[in-house]
Amino acid sequence: MNITTETDPPKGKIVIAGGTGFIGTSLSRYLAELSYEVVLLSRHVPETRGSWEHAVWDGRTVGDWVHHLEGAAAVVNLAGRTVDCIKSPDHCDEILRSRVEATLVLGKAVHSLKLPPPVWVQMATAHIYGDPPEVICDEDSAFGFGLAPIVGKAWEAAFAEAVLPEMRQVILRTSFVLGANGGAFPKMRMLARIGLGGRVGHGRQGISWIHIDDMSRLIARAITNDTMQGAYVATAPKPVPQAEFMRELRRGIGMPIGLPAMEWMVRLGAHWLLRTDSELVLYGRYCISRRLAEEGFEFQFANIKDAMKDLCG
Repeated sequence: MNITTETDPPKGKIVIAGGTGFIGTSLSRYLAELSYEVVLLSRHVPETRGSWEHAVWDGRTVGDWVHHLEGAAAVVNLAGRTVDCIKSPDHCDEILRSRVEATLVLGKAVHSLKLPPPVWVQMATAHIYGDPPEVICDEDSAFGFGLAPIVGKAWEAAFAEAVLPEMRQVILRTSFVLGANGGAFPKMRMLARIGLGGRVGHGRQGISWIHIDDMSRLIARAITNDTMQGAYVATAPKPVPQAEFMRELRRGIGMPIGLPAMEWMVRLGAHWLLRTDSELVLYGRYCISRRLAEEGFEFQFANIKDAMKDLCG
């Protein structure tokens, strides 16, 4: 249901870099319903139509797209190659470079403006904490080791270099974003429907998650709430083990059976059938956001059971 009317005047312009992906499309619709003017920066024209403007950029060089930032109410940077892929050397390089280069070129752009946006909301990753098997991570936890933490640290370092000191700066270390029609969740739902939605490996690896609607609401809050500053973990308050996640997914779609998958089966199937990285499901982390809890952010979907009812209904 729309929360504005056709006569509502625009509240201001929000520029979303990397805005044609799953998260960006959902956010764009939400902001448009809040009567914001939305401009998407991406390499390709959006596949879905909406009440937004699109400008082409390559995520590396300053171009005509810069003028959209002049006088904007906020810039949101979601740009980065998907991690849902086989981690070949070329793909690893693209995952890192796409994030760092896009952030740095946005920095060059805002430094050239007479009236830069007063706030920059920066996507980051909860994978920065690595894959601790039992530790519950929050904003103050130590960073991990491996490709994902390296990328996460480089991404945030690029943001620190790029952002203007006078801009309000919000970093969202994002967990697994669940949406019915985008991201990795539809693939998981499909596997569950054919009976392959069981325990993966030992099943105790943590899944920290957030519903796409709550993700959009959180980014909108970061744009409008002047008290938000610094790094937040963008995750629902109740992470779950992988086995419980899949059990609730099966319950949501009405599938009583979920065959378990041994680690060697997952490694073979992920590589040869799904063309993705097996470690995305074999490893995980338990994350919470101490800061969002302290600031009273209310999740529409605070537990996995309610999220699955919505996504699978």
